[in-house]
Amino acid sequence: MQMLDVRLRQIPMPELPVEERIRTFSEVALGYTEEQALAEASRCLQCSQPLCVELCPIHVDIPGFIRLIRLGNYEEAYKIIRQKNPLPSICGRVCPHEKLCAMGCKNIGEPINIGALERFVADYGLRRGIRDLDTKPFTGKSVAIVGSGPAGLSVAAELARMGHHVVIFEALHELGGVLVYGIPEFRLPKEIVKQEINYIMGLGVEIKTNIVIGRTLTIDDLFEEGFNAVFLGTGAGLPKLLNIPGENLCGVYSLNEFLIRVNLMKAYLFPYKSKTPIKVKGKVAVLGARGMDAARCAIRLGAEEVCLFYQRRIVGRKDDIRRGVEEGVKLQPLTKPIKIIGNEDGWVKAVELKRLKPINATYPSPFPEPSLEFLYNAGTVIIANEHIPNTIAAMNTLKRIRIREREKTIIVNPVTLEATKGVFAGGDVVSGASSVIKAIETGRRAAQSIDRYLTGNS
Repeated sequence: MQMLDVRLRQIPMPELPVEERIRTFSEVALGYTEEQALAEASRCLQCSQPLCVELCPIHVDIPGFIRLIRLGNYEEAYKIIRQKNPLPSICGRVCPHEKLCAMGCKNIGEPINIGALERFVADYGLRRGIRDLDTKPFTGKSVAIVGSGPAGLSVAAELARMGHHVVIFEALHELGGVLVYGIPEFRLPKEIVKQEINYIMGLGVEIKTNIVIGRTLTIDDLFEEGFNAVFLGTGAGLPKLLNIPGENLCGVYSLNEFLIRVNLMKAYLFPYKSKTPIKVKGKVAVLGARGMDAARCAIRLGAEEVCLFYQRRIVGRKDDIRRGVEEGVKLQPLTKPIKIIGNEDGWVKAVELKRLKPINATYPSPFPEPSLEFLYNAGTVIIANEHIPNTIAAMNTLKRIRIREREKTIIVNPVTLEATKGVFAGGDVVSGASSVIKAIETGRRAAQSIDRYLTGNS
């Protein structure tokens, strides 16, 4: 009976102890050992009609690579994943598998921990430098990729394999987009991101950093320089504030600024290994459902207390939410910020909020309950509202690229992802803020369309 219980349950992934991880930005989830990976892989039923593959946005052969894990053939398992996923070590860490492929798992008991197995195999491949660099002969065509986030990297990898010359233009000084500025080190080590990017560069992809397309150069300039097509993968990295009083007070951060300072600029190492400071004073109020990463960062930066205020449900992976609560993040659902209050010196001192009346277990009322305002004393406030796509490249061009006025997203052909002749777009700049795996999916799809456009095989 005890053996049956073990087979019904996932093999738990080792993690840093809570008391250790709240003092460091080191990765929390430590990954499976070989023994653990083999045990978890043995739980897979190897379905004849695997729904997990269908529910994976990029349709990785999940039973196939799990079968190879069971045989101990990790190199071939790695190659199977790489056929569809250009960033497997990243996806194994940050992809919300429980909302995608794992929902299709027909296993008796808990679903297979597909993400942990993907990470095990992908890390194995990176550590051993396994490369599958088959590319087609050079076609004589060149493509400019604007943005080096998951969508841009995915397009670049696919087009390079197809034989096209690919150049990525990145506005920041480091590659990776949201992978480096938006996801903390304790969830996604930046060394892993660098290794994945190096793999793609090994396909012949060129990189140019510190170039803002739409400012330094325009899309028109890229075509004049000889590029035959352009892909816009600039993401959704602009902040959207709440439009409440007090957002301009000292000690109030947008989610983007806070995470960029911490993740990209390594502010937690200031002043020893970073020139970028960040100040977390007293209690921290995180306003918005997207704020768990920022809340966990604030815990590590020495906050006295961190409260995450949100209306409906937190955006994030189940394990990351659990870990945040374990680390001390306090959750305050059914709350809506009304204003931020400052002291005479212009620093934030409190947030005024209202409690919302729940209609049911999932949705609050759109109207606040009367007389249920309350104050939360806070020395730091992080506004974790939704992000806005960055469309500067699409706006500053003679090309006719349409943008949705409300969402600020680029309008594309839903099948080909073409925005206008020769210009394609994908990822968050088209869909709005979404997941890494969905950005990769649109990148792969855009690459197919760009290849057909370049070769005339439409």
